[in-house]
Amino acid sequence: MFGKRKTMAAGLAGSMLLAGMLAGCGASSSNGGNGGGEAAGGGNANGGGKKVTLNVWGMGDEAKSLPAMAKKFEEQNPNIDVKIQAIPWSSAHDKLLTAVASKKGPDVLQMGTTWMPEFGAAGALMDLTPYIDQYPDLKDDNFFPGSLETTKLDGKILGVPWYIDTRVLYYRTDLLASVGYKEAPKTWDELSDAAQKLAKRGKGKYGISIDAKEQTLSFMFARQNGAKLLDDQGKPQFNDPKFVEAVKYLNSFYQNGSAPKEDLGLDPVQAFKGDAIIPMFISGPWMVKPITEQAPELNGKWATAVLPKKENNISNLGGSNWSVFQYTEQKDAALKFIDFMSKPDMQIEWMKLADAMPAAKAAWDDPALKSNPYLSVFGQQMNDAEPMPLIKQWEEIAQSYLSTFEKIYRGGEDVQKALDDFNKKAEETLSK
Repeated sequence: MFGKRKTMAAGLAGSMLLAGMLAGCGASSSNGGNGGGEAAGGGNANGGGKKVTLNVWGMGDEAKSLPAMAKKFEEQNPNIDVKIQAIPWSSAHDKLLTAVASKKGPDVLQMGTTWMPEFGAAGALMDLTPYIDQYPDLKDDNFFPGSLETTKLDGKILGVPWYIDTRVLYYRTDLLASVGYKEAPKTWDELSDAAQKLAKRGKGKYGISIDAKEQTLSFMFARQNGAKLLDDQGKPQFNDPKFVEAVKYLNSFYQNGSAPKEDLGLDPVQAFKGDAIIPMFISGPWMVKPITEQAPELNGKWATAVLPKKENNISNLGGSNWSVFQYTEQKDAALKFIDFMSKPDMQIEWMKLADAMPAAKAAWDDPALKSNPYLSVFGQQMNDAEPMPLIKQWEEIAQSYLSTFEKIYRGGEDVQKALDDFNKKAEETLSK
């Protein structure tokens, strides 16, 4: 579970239901539109001096830190009262479905990047294109190209990058050195070799955590092996030899005992500290702070590194965007809010609060980021990071893959056969 910050348990049923729910409410009267309000940039959010309330949905544990950001916004915008609702990722998808179907929900919402295609295609997110020029901090050239990819659909701008993350290797420098690695493994072969040597330290010790519930992990390794997930016509390539080889490689960690098959029930820091039951794991920037704070005795004994490579070392590019709900009645206040949150200095504030990497490129020049040896590695990895395919069916495909992978690593099913079946199922999903 080390690789997961958020459990975007979208729920396949939820995905399937969205179109039907929208169809069912299509005949209802619409009072939403974009609401009233004066031109963007006016002194009052509603143009008349009356105080308005802006409802913001934040997702996951990090959303609990949003009120501090909202307070700064309110100080600069006294006519806007921000109400933050922190929603667990595990229930966020269903809650969004309900909001879309009823046309009643937040004004601004945090969207996981993988959800953008689904809710964008459903018309749940306001097209920001007409307003970008009025808000300088929302312009494209402020953000990394990869993160911008996640905000656009069918020529529309449906959000702005909020924070970005990618995955790197966390490792215990002292224990790696004890098995002959003075630096982090740089290749697939070295990673496997180091993990097996570390697992031989004794019973109950492992070399690395391979999070079988992390839906991007296998796709990320497949890309490192030169595999395409979808071809140029959008057809799945999950039984391609390069994809199969990557899955066999990941499965080998379980089969040779260098990675645990079962969830050990340990906090990641617990497993990393002391003698380190698990001295290597792949995860995002959110793990830096817990290790630093909860295991200060490890200072000088651990590090982060860019991922080992095969043909390349592409990591996953994820994160969250801010979107404006299509049915908001506080359009101007909503645009002001996402513009405020996109400012580089505010993104640095958010990084300090939530350990979330800034999406604004200018924020990376801040000393707080440049001088941190753990976090600066994420900046290096972002040069080789790509989002998952931005198609509305991806969530369903990725969830389905987890079941396939479990049949392989736990059930011992033939890798090629399992991936042939998975590829066929993916073809059916994409043809819907």
